[in-house]
Amino acid sequence: MTDNWEPYRPDITNLPLFAPHLRPVEGTGSTSNGQTPADDTPRRTRPIHAVPDPELDAESVDWTVVATLRSQASEQLSRAVAAQPTQLDRQAQEELGRSVILDQVEATMAGAVKQGDPSWSYPRQRAMARAVFDSLFRLGRLQPLVDDDRVENIIICGHDNVTLDLVDGSQVPGPPVAESDQELIDFLVFLASRSEVNARGFSEAQPRLHLRLDDGSRLAAAAWVTPRPSVVIRRHRLMEVTLEDLVRRHMLTPVAASFLRAAVKARKSIVVSGAQGAGKTTLVRALCGEIDPAEAIGTFETEYELHLHLLPERHRVVHAWEARPGSGERGPGGRQAGEFTLDEALVDSFRFNLSRQIVGEVRGKEIWAMIKAMESGTGSISTTHASDAVAAIRKLVTCAMEAGPHVTHDLATSKLAATIDLIVQLDLETTTNGAGPQRTRRVAEVIALTPGERETGFATTHVFGPDASGTAMPHVLPDEYRALTKHGFDLPGYLASQGPGGALR
Repeated sequence: MTDNWEPYRPDITNLPLFAPHLRPVEGTGSTSNGQTPADDTPRRTRPIHAVPDPELDAESVDWTVVATLRSQASEQLSRAVAAQPTQLDRQAQEELGRSVILDQVEATMAGAVKQGDPSWSYPRQRAMARAVFDSLFRLGRLQPLVDDDRVENIIICGHDNVTLDLVDGSQVPGPPVAESDQELIDFLVFLASRSEVNARGFSEAQPRLHLRLDDGSRLAAAAWVTPRPSVVIRRHRLMEVTLEDLVRRHMLTPVAASFLRAAVKARKSIVVSGAQGAGKTTLVRALCGEIDPAEAIGTFETEYELHLHLLPERHRVVHAWEARPGSGERGPGGRQAGEFTLDEALVDSFRFNLSRQIVGEVRGKEIWAMIKAMESGTGSISTTHASDAVAAIRKLVTCAMEAGPHVTHDLATSKLAATIDLIVQLDLETTTNGAGPQRTRRVAEVIALTPGERETGFATTHVFGPDASGTAMPHVLPDEYRALTKHGFDLPGYLASQGPGGALR
């Protein structure tokens, strides 16, 4: 051990690698333990590329060395884990990995000094150790961005073309997340294969990747079929969100909130539609928050996003199913080995005494799981992408018909019209001013859907329609929805906001 390593080893417990990471508390200038950041720059104006710990300067990290150390540490850790008499859990592997990483960093630094290179400073030692640990167990160069509470979305169009959507609605450039596009792809392949419970392939034969990260964020990636590797990481900031929270954020009016709250309690089946990033999952969480805590809930998702099973104080019993892609060649029945579909999960769930079946995002074949859940009369909730509420119906009809030629347009339309009660449309508006792009999310429409005899096969009523600002305001209330008053619907407030004949004021 060299003299230069001595100050580092005794202070090992102070490393972010071994101590709880300090994150800023939303809306304050303090970290989670009440301390203030190292500088007194206002929270929202501090450089976004700065890693959360100011001492872990990204310029202290040689990413080529990190890649080598990660490879060496991975091999050494694999041998050490294999030599254990019992299987190690994730926490034990990380503890073992910390020891391996420290040995690797020490040896690398000592070798550099022997070759006549300058010794590493204490901050650089910390930065290198943290970078190797993050590359091995977490998200590598993406980890500081995921740890930053100001960041909502991480958008990558190539390793050095990074944009960050912030929680205040603004956009800023981000730092490179790899040394090359190939290095970024290699890390995504490693990341996809690392999961112990739901590993996924990512290769030229499987050029798309959808992955749930350890912190609950959602990663979507594509390569080989795009000019450069494309990645979007969506961070779910609002977990225990309520309709009241969304009212305070001006996403919907108190009257609209009372209507949706009552609809959930009355077990109406609801589809939340909107553009990408409009806040659909957040609204579904808020709607699910109106379900009685005593009700047993089942969630069915291709990748976990709702995370109702992580909110035990709000939902006591949640059985959360996640689809699993298969691998290898397809068998005679068209299935890959190990594949587990939402349809299969839904069939199994009928033996779980569920009160509600919540099918998450519907992008294609998930539509039939949603229809089956809604046909069971449990007051299901789902999301889909559409430009407006009526377009959402057409989108879902298309999804249903993709099941095969046996599903006609009339069949798909009749199924949807008979199962969906309400469609809630979210609007996402992006404007650019001197501070950069700003995004505004709001509920724009709520329509009631019923079977119809017209050519379309369905009839719609705009219960809420957009006013001049795009906010959903009372429009026309079908008679059957007056009964929601027993579940807390503010009918007087609704009627007071109507114009003559139900038109908007």
